[in-house]
Amino acid sequence: MKSTFAWSVRREVWEHKAVWLAPLGVALLVLVAFLLGSPRVTLTHAGSFSSLPPAQQNQIIAMPFSLTAAVILLTAFVVGVFYCLDALHGERRDRSILFWKSMPVSDRTTVLSKATIPLFVLPSIAFVVALVTQAIVLLGATVLLKARGIDLALLYDRLHIVPMAVSMLYGIVVHIFWYAPIYALLLMVSTAVRRPFLWVVLPVVVVQILEKIAFGTNHSGDFIKYRLLGAIGEAFKPEGMNQPVISFSQLDPIRYLSTPGLWLGLLAAAAFLYAAIRLRRSREPL
Repeated sequence: MKSTFAWSVRREVWEHKAVWLAPLGVALLVLVAFLLGSPRVTLTHAGSFSSLPPAQQNQIIAMPFSLTAAVILLTAFVVGVFYCLDALHGERRDRSILFWKSMPVSDRTTVLSKATIPLFVLPSIAFVVALVTQAIVLLGATVLLKARGIDLALLYDRLHIVPMAVSMLYGIVVHIFWYAPIYALLLMVSTAVRRPFLWVVLPVVVVQILEKIAFGTNHSGDFIKYRLLGAIGEAFKPEGMNQPVISFSQLDPIRYLSTPGLWLGLLAAAAFLYAAIRLRRSREPL
């Protein structure tokens, strides 16, 4: 069972190259942007940086590293969404479902191996790519500052490398569990209908419009917004989100773990995955 599951996960990574190509491509774009923009930024702050307040110095130095991580992790989320929409639908469209059902691979193994991609594989790849990209950015900044005769001690004194790396990992884990019901719902829709994207987007839009017309409220929109962005507000202290996360004091894991939305979401994710497994058993090629 473990060997079959592991090979199923590997097959998904081999067949869906965007899982690792997309984060790498975005990382390359980030490095190009840094290469083009860093000389201008260095000239802007070279003379006045040491006179700025320490908090502002921290923010200026940490910002490129925070943006690097944010862009790469956002890419991983987007890739995960489109992967889930196509994961179980694609095998029906290209009729490969007939082949895989003839193999000794259960529907549960198939669905759970596909769920592993957005929940664990993509975040892991994005984390490693983000760390390597940040290391290259740091190396580039070191070379640039040294070439301009700027003291490097201030850079390394204000750059909180370990807290930033741990905070990034914490943020990834937080969002893995927070987004679990989204990925599971998309997998269920992927195996249930012919056009998964429309069945996800249209109900979201229609429900909000009908609620606004009928009641003048936007509770459905607030719920969707909370599901997409709520992890940040629940897992980090509000006063600590006005700047890049450079300190453990900005994290709030107790609040996150005590949030009903987390546990209700995980229950919903389990229900959606169970439904996807059951639905796949009766699905035929399109």
